[in-house]
This record gives sequence, structure tokens and C-alpha cells, in this order.
Amino acid sequence: MDAFVSKPAVGDQAAVAKPSREEALAAVRTLIAWSGDNPDREGLIDTPKRVVDAYSEWFEGYDADPAKELSRTFEDVQGYDDMVLLRDIEVESHCEHHMAPFLGKAYVAYMPTAKVVGISKIARVVEIFSKRLQTQETLTQEITKALEDNLSPAGVAVLIDAEHQCMTTRGVHHRHVSTITTRFTGAFKNDSALVERFLKLAKG
Repeated sequence: MDAFVSKPAVGDQAAVAKPSREEALAAVRTLIAWSGDNPDREGLIDTPKRVVDAYSEWFEGYDADPAKELSRTFEDVQGYDDMVLLRDIEVESHCEHHMAPFLGKAYVAYMPTAKVVGISKIARVVEIFSKRLQTQETLTQEITKALEDNLSPAGVAVLIDAEHQCMTTRGVHHRHVSTITTRFTGAFKNDSALVERFLKLAKG
């Protein structure tokens, strides 16, 4: 694969030139050797290829556009103006501090005004932002902003509940500790009863 300029996540510094596949393979070999093993032994010969292929899948969100996913909307909603909520959307991301996975669920709701979007597109937006180096706080904010910018809803609510392996497999080694982040805008931010209903439906 030829080098090209990668797209930065929202709010990040300028884009950087993407190294070639060959450079990525060499980097993995270096890390294997740095870890104390021999990258040329039988069990590790193909590991750089597997790692680079895995990275291509884990971080494919950099090459996807959330706005494009949300661009096709439907205006014939028959006056529907209540909450649209998706529960238990899988979150598979990597923290930007240790590049360790964090895994959990996202709960996303919006209050439509004149248009709605296909529900699979909301799940896809979560997936796109998840497949980038992230903090959970930023991920929560990016999902919210994408829905606000592209759907012009009366309000958005996002809750993410995830376990971080940078905490469970290293450092303090505390297992089964989950982190919850939330973001509420518009009607959700201004109506505590609506927030309460969202939380009850999301976690119920």
C-alpha cells in the first residue's frame, strides 16, 4: 500500500503521512525483538503480517466518514417527535494512551425534528469513531457532535459503559471496573425527566 495522508480525528493536530505497509511490518518486527523474542523463529515469522492486518481492521475508522453515513435521511415520519434510542451498540476501541483495547456498550438517542436516519447508520457512526485511537470521553463527544451536526435534532443523549484493558491487564490490575461517560444536549440537557427516561430505557 502506498503512503498517503491520513485523516485526523476531530480536534486533533494536522494529518500525518501514513507509513508504507513494509515500514509497518518492520516496526512490528522491532517490537518483537525489543520484547526479547526472535522475530525470525517459526511461530513469529508471520506475526508482523497478522498484526498489520489486525491494525488495518481495528483502525479502519480513520478512512470512513460519519457524515456520509448520516447523509441519507427520511422526512416522512408522520409527526413522530419522541425519542429514538439504540441500546447495546458494541464498542470495540483502543485507548490512545497505551493502545490497549477498551470494550463495552453504547446507548444513543436523539429527538428528531423533521427527519430521521436509518438506525443502522447510528450504529455505524459509533463503529467509525470507535475504530480510531480514542479516549472514552472524546468518543462520547464525537458521536454526539456527529448526530447534532448532521440530523439537527432537538436533542442527543449518549452513554458509553466500557472496561479498559489498560487498567485491567497492566498498571493497577483492577478487573471488572467499568467507566461510564455521558453527553446530553438540547432537550436532554434541559429536561431532567427526559434524561431519567433515557437512562431507564437504556439500562433497563
